[in-house]
Amino acid sequence: MSTASRLLSVCRHGGVRPYCVAFSQASDIQAVTPKSPSVQVTIKRDMATTSNERFLTIENLNPCIKVMEYAVRGPLVIRATEIEKELEKGAKKPFKDVIRANIGDCHAMGQKPITFFRQVLGLVLYPELFDDPKITEDVKQRARDILSGTRGCSVGSYTDSSGIEVIRKHVANYIQKRDGGISSDPDNIILSTGASGAIKNILALFHATIDGKRSGVMVPIPQYPLYSATISEFDLQQVEYYLDESKKWGLDIGELERSVKEARKVCVPRVIVVINPGNPTGQVLTRQNIEEIIKFAHRERLFIFADEVYQDNVYDKDSKFHSFKKVLTEMGEPYSKMEMASFMSVSKGYMGECGIRGGYAEILNMHPDVKAMLLKAISAQLCSSTIGQAAIDCVVNPPQPGEPSYDLFIKEKNNVLQSLKRRAEMVTTSFNSFEGFSCNPVMGAMYAFPQFKLPPKAIEAAKKVGQKPDVFYAFQLLERTGICIVPGSGFGQKEGTYHFRTTILPQEEELKKMLSMFDNFHKEFMSQYK
Repeated sequence: MSTASRLLSVCRHGGVRPYCVAFSQASDIQAVTPKSPSVQVTIKRDMATTSNERFLTIENLNPCIKVMEYAVRGPLVIRATEIEKELEKGAKKPFKDVIRANIGDCHAMGQKPITFFRQVLGLVLYPELFDDPKITEDVKQRARDILSGTRGCSVGSYTDSSGIEVIRKHVANYIQKRDGGISSDPDNIILSTGASGAIKNILALFHATIDGKRSGVMVPIPQYPLYSATISEFDLQQVEYYLDESKKWGLDIGELERSVKEARKVCVPRVIVVINPGNPTGQVLTRQNIEEIIKFAHRERLFIFADEVYQDNVYDKDSKFHSFKKVLTEMGEPYSKMEMASFMSVSKGYMGECGIRGGYAEILNMHPDVKAMLLKAISAQLCSSTIGQAAIDCVVNPPQPGEPSYDLFIKEKNNVLQSLKRRAEMVTTSFNSFEGFSCNPVMGAMYAFPQFKLPPKAIEAAKKVGQKPDVFYAFQLLERTGICIVPGSGFGQKEGTYHFRTTILPQEEELKKMLSMFDNFHKEFMSQYK
C-alpha cells in the first residue's frame, strides 16, 4: 500500500474525511481537512463518488468564497469584455469602443509612465542597460542601490518576507520627511503586493471568535469593495458606518457611535477602516475630523486601518492630506500609543503603476508577539514581487533638485496631477448639469460618486428584469454607449438612493467625449421612462 493510501485509510478509520491531499515531494504528504473557528463546511453527499465526477463542487466549496463579491470587476465588467470581443469581430454598435471607467487603472486609460520609474525598473531587470549613455547617473545609482539589497544582485531572487531592507529604509525616510520629522522605523515597514496585499495580511489577524461572536470591521459606506470581499473571505462581520453625502461625504462621529453600538449586539468590533482621500467618494478629511476619529477609536479599543493610497491625489484648494500617523503622534499619549496600520501603493497617485503591484504598510504599536505572528504568516507567501518593491523605491526615493533626472520627473509628475485636477472639476460640473443628478466635488482620489434620481417607470423596468435600479441604469449605459461604470449598490448606499462610481481617468479629450455621450444617453433614458 502506498504512503498516500495508508494515510487515507488512517483518516477514514479515524472518522476524518480527507478533503484534499497536498503533495510537495514524495516524502512530504499531508491530508488537509477544512478547519475554521466559525465556518463549517457541510458536505451533502459522499465524497467517494464515481471517477468521472468532480470532487470539488459548489456544494462543498468554502462558503466564505461563495458569499464574496467584488463589484469593481463584477457582471458589468464581464459584459464589457464580451462587447469588446463583439466589436473585434465586426459587430455593429452605436459606439466604436468600450470606455472602462469602472476601475482606477491609470495606464489603461492613456496615462503615460513616469520616465524615471521605467528607467530604474528597466535597469534592475536588464543590467546591460547600465552601459546606455542616455540613462543618467542618478537613475543608475538608484538601480545599484536596489540590486545591492538583493541576493545575487538580481531581482530574480527571493527577498526577506517583509521586503528588501534598503527599500524599507527608504520608505521609513520618506514617511519621516512627509510627516515633518516624526520618526519611522524600517522594522515597522512591510513591502507588499500592492496596498491590498498588506491590507489582507493584517486583516487576517482578526479572524477570531471573541466571547462567541465574530470580530467586526467598521467600514465606511460607500466603501471600497476590497474590504467587503476580504471581510467575507475571512468570515468577519462587516460593520457599516455611513458617510454624510449632504456634507461632502463627511464623517460624523455620532454616526460612528450609532454604528458601533448596533454592532456590539452581533459581533465584537475590533477594527475601523478609514479611506482618506476617499474611494469611491473623493472626499479629503480635515485634521479635526481625523482627531475625532482617533479619539473614537481609542474609546472603543479599535485598531485603525488608514488607507492612504491617494495621498498624492488632492485637488481641492482648501483641502490638505494629513496622515493618521502624524496626527495620532502629535496628539500625544494615550493616542500616540494606539495600534494602527497605514497603507500606500504605486497604483495610484501620479504613478498609476497598477499592474506592477507594489505597496507597503507601516505598522504602529503592534504587540511584539502579534507582529511575530504576522511576519510568520507573511513568510508563508515568501515575498512580494521584487519589481513591485523596486517601484515603491522609486516613489519614496525620487530624483532630488540638482539631480539630472529631476526636471523631467517633476514636470511629468505635475502634468499628471494638474490634469487630474482639471478632470475632477470637469466631471463634477458635468454631472451637476444632468437632470436629477447631484455630485459632490471630487476633492481627491480618482473617482466621482454622483447620486441620480430615476423615474418610477425605470425602477419598474429594472424589477421586471431582476436588476437593482442602479444596475439596470449602468447596463443600459454600457449597451448604448460602451461606457462601463460601477453601480452604487456595489459600494453601499442609503436605502432609496441611487449612485454610481466613475473614474476621472480618461484623458481630457476622451473624458469630454465620454461625458457628452453620457449626457445624451441620460436625456434619452429619462425621456424613454418618463
